[in-house]
Parts: sequence; structure tokens; C-alpha cells
Amino acid sequence: MNNGFENKRVLILEDDPLLALDLEDFFTDLGARVVGPVSSVEQALRAVSEGIDAAVLDLNLRGVYSYPVIEQLDKAGTPLVVCSGYAELPETQADLSNVVLLPKPCDLSLLHRRLLEQIDKAS
Repeated sequence: MNNGFENKRVLILEDDPLLALDLEDFFTDLGARVVGPVSSVEQALRAVSEGIDAAVLDLNLRGVYSYPVIEQLDKAGTPLVVCSGYAELPETQADLSNVVLLPKPCDLSLLHRRLLEQIDKAS
């Protein structure tokens, strides 16, 4: 069964090791080739420059925000979803009005659907 992720390179940017492993397992089980997980903006930008098909990003990485990664992916038209504890704050919604935001803890089935929607839109 094709679930839309078979052989897709999916970047995971998450600084919480347990969440990162959960996301890695989830996307690996879907047949994706997980890039990372990485836990810093620098590592994520390096991965983006090497080529990815989609991304799941945390917004706040121990006080460093992932806006540079989001901007780079947005410019390239790369599908992404931001999972963040800040997703429901009005200022976050205003700053990222063109990005799919999901609150943490992230519902994996909803994440799957929303990222797949972004992949379909981009193709």
C-alpha cells in the first residue's frame, strides 16, 4: 500500500530525543528515508542543502528558533509541518500563517495526513 512516503527523504528537526525517536520510527515504518533526526538549525540547513522531500520541524530548539530552516524550505517549495508547543499562540500563528502548525504532543495520524497534503500540493 502506498502511503505517500515510500522512499521520500523526510527531515526531522527535533531537540527532544524521545520525540525525535518516535518521529523517526513513525516515518521509517511508512517507508520514508528519514534524514536525521537533527537537533540544531545548522544541522537542518545542511540537510536541506543536500536535498530532502519533506520536513517535520520543532519551532523552539532550546531557545533557538527554526525560522531560518522554515524560510529556506518555504522558498524551495518543500513540504513541511511545524510541530510545536507554541503552535496555538496567536503570535506564532501570525508569524507562520503560511505554514501548517500542529500543537505538541503531535498526533501522528494527523501529522501524517497534514504532511501528505503538503506533499500532494507541492507535486
